[in-house]
Amino acid sequence: MALYEDLVAGVEGLAIKGIANAYTSMNGNMFSFLSPDGTWAFRLSDVDRPEYERIIGASEVVQFNSSIRGYVEIGDALAEDGGTLSGWFAKCVTNARSLKPKPTKKQ
Repeated sequence: MALYEDLVAGVEGLAIKGIANAYTSMNGNMFSFLSPDGTWAFRLSDVDRPEYERIIGASEVVQFNSSIRGYVEIGDALAEDGGTLSGWFAKCVTNARSLKPKPTKKQ
Protein backbone atom coordinates (compact mmCIF):
# COMPACT_ATOMS: atom_id res chain seq x y z
CA MET A 1 0.00 0.00 0.00
CA ALA A 2 2.85 2.39 0.79
CA LEU A 3 4.25 2.11 -2.74
CA TYR A 4 0.79 2.79 -4.22
CA GLU A 5 0.45 5.81 -1.94
CA ASP A 6 3.85 7.09 -3.10
CA LEU A 7 2.89 6.74 -6.78
CA VAL A 8 -0.38 8.60 -6.28
CA ALA A 9 1.26 11.31 -4.15
CA GLY A 10 3.58 12.03 -7.07
CA VAL A 11 0.66 13.32 -9.17
CA GLU A 12 -0.64 16.73 -8.16
CA GLY A 13 -4.32 16.76 -7.25
CA LEU A 14 -4.66 12.98 -7.18
CA ALA A 15 -5.77 11.07 -4.09
CA ILE A 16 -6.53 7.48 -3.19
CA LYS A 17 -10.22 6.79 -2.65
CA GLY A 18 -11.94 3.83 -1.10
CA ILE A 19 -11.21 2.02 2.13
CA ALA A 20 -11.41 -1.73 1.49
CA ASN A 21 -10.59 -1.31 -2.21
CA ALA A 22 -8.12 1.51 -2.76
CA TYR A 23 -8.48 3.19 -6.15
CA THR A 24 -7.87 6.37 -8.10
CA SER A 25 -10.31 8.13 -10.38
CA MET A 26 -10.43 11.23 -12.52
CA ASN A 27 -13.53 12.86 -14.03
CA GLY A 28 -15.62 9.93 -12.80
CA ASN A 29 -13.39 7.27 -14.41
CA MET A 30 -11.53 4.80 -12.20
CA PHE A 31 -8.06 4.15 -13.59
CA SER A 32 -6.06 2.21 -11.00
CA PHE A 33 -6.73 0.09 -7.96
CA LEU A 34 -5.17 -2.01 -5.25
CA SER A 35 -7.51 -4.76 -4.07
CA PRO A 36 -7.52 -6.31 -0.59
CA ASP A 37 -5.88 -9.47 -1.99
CA GLY A 38 -2.93 -7.36 -3.14
CA THR A 39 -3.77 -7.21 -6.84
CA TRP A 40 -2.62 -3.99 -8.48
CA ALA A 41 -4.15 -2.90 -11.77
CA PHE A 42 -3.70 0.08 -14.09
CA ARG A 43 -6.06 1.13 -16.86
CA LEU A 44 -3.97 1.73 -19.97
CA SER A 45 -4.84 3.11 -23.39
CA ASP A 46 -5.47 0.85 -26.37
CA VAL A 47 -1.99 1.86 -27.60
CA ASP A 48 -0.12 1.30 -24.31
CA ARG A 49 -1.82 -1.94 -23.26
CA PRO A 50 -0.38 -4.13 -26.08
CA GLU A 51 3.06 -2.61 -25.46
CA TYR A 52 2.77 -3.46 -21.76
CA GLU A 53 1.66 -7.00 -22.57
CA ARG A 54 4.59 -7.44 -24.99
CA ILE A 55 7.26 -6.02 -22.65
CA ILE A 56 6.02 -7.02 -19.21
CA GLY A 57 3.56 -9.80 -19.93
CA ALA A 58 0.12 -9.53 -18.47
CA SER A 59 -2.64 -11.60 -17.07
CA GLU A 60 -6.33 -10.89 -17.23
CA VAL A 61 -7.55 -8.69 -14.39
CA VAL A 62 -10.51 -10.33 -12.66
CA GLN A 63 -12.41 -8.78 -9.77
CA PHE A 64 -15.66 -10.07 -8.31
CA ASN A 65 -15.67 -12.91 -10.90
CA SER A 66 -15.62 -10.46 -13.82
CA SER A 67 -12.85 -9.58 -16.24
CA ILE A 68 -12.08 -5.87 -16.14
CA ARG A 69 -11.54 -4.69 -19.69
CA GLY A 70 -8.75 -2.20 -20.31
CA TYR A 71 -6.77 -2.99 -17.17
CA VAL A 72 -3.42 -4.73 -16.79
CA GLU A 73 -2.23 -6.48 -13.66
CA ILE A 74 0.92 -5.14 -12.05
CA GLY A 75 3.05 -8.09 -11.02
CA ASP A 76 5.44 -8.25 -8.08
CA ALA A 77 8.54 -7.86 -10.26
CA LEU A 78 7.24 -4.60 -11.73
CA ALA A 79 6.12 -3.35 -8.31
CA GLU A 80 9.71 -3.76 -7.12
CA ASP A 81 11.09 -1.71 -10.05
CA GLY A 82 10.10 1.80 -8.97
CA GLY A 83 11.36 3.59 -12.08
CA THR A 84 9.56 1.34 -14.53
CA LEU A 85 6.45 1.25 -12.35
CA SER A 86 6.23 5.05 -12.18
CA GLY A 87 6.57 5.22 -15.97
CA TRP A 88 3.61 2.90 -16.46
CA PHE A 89 1.61 4.79 -13.83
CA ALA A 90 2.32 8.03 -15.73
CA LYS A 91 0.90 6.38 -18.88
CA CYS A 92 -2.11 5.28 -16.83
CA VAL A 93 -2.69 8.87 -15.63
CA THR A 94 -2.26 10.25 -19.16
CA ASN A 95 -4.89 7.80 -20.38
CA ALA A 96 -7.25 8.78 -17.55
CA ARG A 97 -6.93 12.45 -18.53
CA SER A 98 -7.95 11.56 -22.09
CA LEU A 99 -11.15 9.73 -21.11
CA LYS A 100 -14.50 11.37 -21.59
CA PRO A 101 -15.80 12.65 -18.22
CA LYS A 102 -18.70 10.72 -16.79
CA PRO A 103 -21.69 12.95 -16.00
CA THR A 104 -22.57 13.49 -12.37
CA LYS A 105 -25.83 12.07 -11.11
CA LYS A 106 -28.38 14.74 -10.19
CA GLN A 107 -30.56 14.02 -7.21
